[in-house]
Amino acid sequence: MIPRMIPHTNPRTSTDQSAGPGSLPQGVLIEHRGAAPQVHPTAYVAPTATLVGDVRIGPNARVMYGAVLDAEGSRIEVGESSVVCENAVLRASAVAADQPVLVGDHVFVGPHATLLGCTVERACYLATSVSVLQEAVVGTGSVVAVAALVHTRTVLPADFFVPPYLTALGEPVRLLAPGDPEVPQAIGRLGFAGTAFGVDASWTDRIARHERIAEVRSAEFGAHLADRPARS
Repeated sequence: MIPRMIPHTNPRTSTDQSAGPGSLPQGVLIEHRGAAPQVHPTAYVAPTATLVGDVRIGPNARVMYGAVLDAEGSRIEVGESSVVCENAVLRASAVAADQPVLVGDHVFVGPHATLLGCTVERACYLATSVSVLQEAVVGTGSVVAVAALVHTRTVLPADFFVPPYLTALGEPVRLLAPGDPEVPQAIGRLGFAGTAFGVDASWTDRIARHERIAEVRSAEFGAHLADRPARS
């Protein structure tokens, strides 16, 4: 189930909007590629959180200190009563394909978590330092425990549990521990470089591949040269 979409007609789009009399401004809101963040009036965005581009924060959602939500050429949606904790990074992309970050209702995203171009369905719990990579889907009610990784294009069924520090790969999903000799081959079969960067993963010259990946991201992030503070 795809998270419920947040309408474009959200009234709060300016850095000078605040949650009430005497309160601090709601985050650093930046217009990027012609799109400005939209924050529901009942949501809270901490003053040191940063929202860039087409980012939509739903009713009663909370985006805490130091979190960065960067839509790039796609979009980010955070559903009702969801919590994005301190220093989490949510980044969408449109380099290899349209890869939004879609966070459903009542989701907890722990401190230092990283969500890249993925879908997290409703009522999931993502613990501290979790990573969910491009085009992965975390099914409704799932738990991804401390420092676990949900790799590219992996699909977790509903109510799935990924134990701490393990890597979840593929569909049907497999769980591999750090140091498992199968990990490099399993990741290679997922086509991470192609999915994330549009770069041919079959290149045998690893340095050339990494150079190309850096060039792709440099070009994508170059669009930030035209960023400006969001305004009403």
